[in-house]
Amino acid sequence: MVFRPGLALAACLALGSMAVLAGAQDPPGGGRGGRGRGAAPAGGRQGGNPTATFPAQQRALADPAVIARGEGLYGVHCRACHGADLRGGDIGGPNLLRSQLALNDQDGELIGPVITQGRQTPGVPAMPAIPMPEDDAKAIAAYIHSVQARMRGQGSPPPGQEVQLNILVGDAAAGQAYFKTRCSSCHSPEGDLRGLASRITDPVQLQNLWVGGGAGRGGRGGRGRGGPVDALDRRQVTVTVTPPKGQTVEGRLDRIDDFIVILTTPEGVQRSFTRRGDVPTVVVNDPLEAHRRLLAVYTDRDIHDVTAFLVTLK
Repeated sequence: MVFRPGLALAACLALGSMAVLAGAQDPPGGGRGGRGRGAAPAGGRQGGNPTATFPAQQRALADPAVIARGEGLYGVHCRACHGADLRGGDIGGPNLLRSQLALNDQDGELIGPVITQGRQTPGVPAMPAIPMPEDDAKAIAAYIHSVQARMRGQGSPPPGQEVQLNILVGDAAAGQAYFKTRCSSCHSPEGDLRGLASRITDPVQLQNLWVGGGAGRGGRGGRGRGGPVDALDRRQVTVTVTPPKGQTVEGRLDRIDDFIVILTTPEGVQRSFTRRGDVPTVVVNDPLEAHRRLLAVYTDRDIHDVTAFLVTLK
């Protein structure tokens, strides 16, 4: 048999056209003339959204009274494991917004047996059996579908009030002690971090910045270390190259490997040096290296404690 790429390509295009035509057919429960999610047709079920972009939003929804009953049953039997927004709860249940079983279920035929019979999945907390009438299990499935239908995208959280995350739960005194032990060799509350919390008023942003190494300005007193490198961004990786003969050159590190080092001087001139073993002498200075090393050391408590201390630097 001779493989002919042209024929194969034509076949692929034909199949693709068929798929597009198939996708243009009426979506489940709604059709092109569907009334959208908000209106309930005469049959008591809400029509699917004809403009929805994924199947979970095209599915016809149950009667609002059934959904409301399912919400109550979900709160009693499911919320602790799967969370108030279906994305997983305190006990470690899986995210139902991303569950293939929940997304493929139409009217409780997949979700119902898992509820009433339980489920054992390797690597996931066991789902215990919850005996209940079939109609109750279907009502829970109907509620899950109603939440999925409000997602902004498949797997995204449903709309609702914005959650305000409170990360100021640490001990400021413990954070100050940790700072003195781990951070004071490079940073100072009276120097580069002076007024930090006044410049960065959002505690979440402040925490993200200091953990990533971007909160300070470099140098214990905020003055840097002096010299021509100061003209560069102090968060950039810099390099000092000292040839056997000639002048030492400093600048922003552009590339380094076993054979070459390339840098850009503060004047904007790019220089390259061939490397042969330890010649020339190359010293790389990465201002954020200490922060990267600490990422493997921090505990959650350390991070919260240091943040609680840093928000006091106003």
